[in-house]
Amino acid sequence: MEKRTLKKRLDVAAGRTEADLVIKNCQVVNVFSGTIGKKNIAVCDGVIAGVGDYTGERELDAEGSYVLPGFIESHMHIESGYVTPEETGRLLVPHGTTTLIADPHEIVNVEGLRGLNYMLDAAEKTVLDIKYMLPSCVPATPFEHSGAVIDAKAMEEPMKDPRILGLGEYMNFRGVIDGAEAELDKLLVAIRAGKLIDGHCPGVTGKALNAYAAAGIATDHECTTVEELQERIDNGMYVQLRQGSASRELVKLLKGVTPFNSRRCVLCSDDRQPKTIFEEGHLDGHLRICVREGIDPITAIQMVTINAAECYGLSDRGAIVPGRRADLVFVDDLKDFRVNRVLIAGEPAAREGRYLPEVTRTEIAPVAGSVKVKDFDGEKLNLHLTSGKVRVIDVVPGSILTRMGTAQIALDGEGDFVYRPGEDICKAAVIERHKGTGSMALGLIRGYGIHSGAAAITVAHDSHNIIAAGVNNRDLELAVRELVRQQGGAVLVKDGRVLEVMPLPVGGIMSDQSGEWVDAKLVRMHRLAREELGISDQVDPFMTLCFLALPAIPELRLTDQGLFDVTRFGFTDIGR
Repeated sequence: MEKRTLKKRLDVAAGRTEADLVIKNCQVVNVFSGTIGKKNIAVCDGVIAGVGDYTGERELDAEGSYVLPGFIESHMHIESGYVTPEETGRLLVPHGTTTLIADPHEIVNVEGLRGLNYMLDAAEKTVLDIKYMLPSCVPATPFEHSGAVIDAKAMEEPMKDPRILGLGEYMNFRGVIDGAEAELDKLLVAIRAGKLIDGHCPGVTGKALNAYAAAGIATDHECTTVEELQERIDNGMYVQLRQGSASRELVKLLKGVTPFNSRRCVLCSDDRQPKTIFEEGHLDGHLRICVREGIDPITAIQMVTINAAECYGLSDRGAIVPGRRADLVFVDDLKDFRVNRVLIAGEPAAREGRYLPEVTRTEIAPVAGSVKVKDFDGEKLNLHLTSGKVRVIDVVPGSILTRMGTAQIALDGEGDFVYRPGEDICKAAVIERHKGTGSMALGLIRGYGIHSGAAAITVAHDSHNIIAAGVNNRDLELAVRELVRQQGGAVLVKDGRVLEVMPLPVGGIMSDQSGEWVDAKLVRMHRLAREELGISDQVDPFMTLCFLALPAIPELRLTDQGLFDVTRFGFTDIGR
């Protein structure tokens, strides 16, 4: 900051000079004192100079609105919403979100540091202030092929970037707890840079949790019980209460929030698809849930403002007090939290649900053309089993968990799976698509509900290979070939013809179109998946596939390397 800038701010604060902007007729929520006061807000060079009786060169009438600090999303994977950072800003800012802590884990697993650089560049195209965490687990596990490997040495330079707040969620909690050499090296990159480390430790408790926290890991968004929430707070961690499109633990966890521990609680989405934003909003929706569940409104507001700011060391925001950024959200009341206006750094950003800045986009060429499949043909889809007694992946409706099941299936003369109506078992394939290795594996799914055709997508957490499910090899092969042709996305196939596609050209995981376009595509594809393919209305046709390849969540998964038993933490055979 230059001396003249500081002098101007002090002159405005002291009343010697008019402010650039004064917001009048507003009810200011103070997240430090827990009070609400009818005061003016003086803004100078995008920063709050004072709160009280001020005049300004420009004046804005808040018309009696409550004015809150800008909302801070504490943990989200932008890519999981299928839209780019620029579009994410357009969608979220009208809901009061002014800062987003993003973990670009998905695109970096596909494109490596080239993907990170794309996300950094794209973030410059939106007024939403996107802060990034450097992904810690690329690849996420050694049990699947990803598009990149980022070790401790490769982390050193990007960790110096001021746009990188710290190390992203450390999913390999077992490696941390055991003190594995490679994990220690990565942790030390962040520790030596003086930057925060995000956590991911589902089910970890006792001394193991002590070890995880002792590594300097500050947060966890994987709590599913009040007991887990309390134990993490007892260990000095922040708990990110999650309410996303896939995982929704907020209501359950709010039962453990008290006046004593609430300042160690923040709200997050983890993932937020356009459909969820259009129907439920963003952090404004989280606030509605909190108040409905009996949380004091100002306590709830703290969880999306000052708590998150303190957690991530953002001392320049999170409160409406002198010296903080003028990120301001105007709402009608403290129950429904309908946002009517948003200012970011004192400038108009949204009004009555409309994003005000012009939307421009960064070039996607560096992260396009990511689908590289080698030697794929229909013959590779044959199972060649010697017995019909098999292991199957049992889908759990409404959950990303799976179960390990067994079944007796029909085989043809060559030992390949034969679909039989009424048994609700189909074939699945995961095909490596980053380096053209030719790696591929087959499995069987029960409970997906498909009875004709095939569905396929290039979004498969966390390495994002092609994953397809269908009842016959011809449609499976066509679905995979269509994804290769369009260089990523989602596709539905039936009787040898393509029913619908949703191209995702940005790393094979994001669209370059609007959120409305993505939502309309998904609505149509979901309808076709149910009406034409018969996929169960108890499961999400694509999200179910997206998580079937994740070998970190129980019980049985399918990666490009084979069928993975998460309980035993090793590969297993289809035949039992």
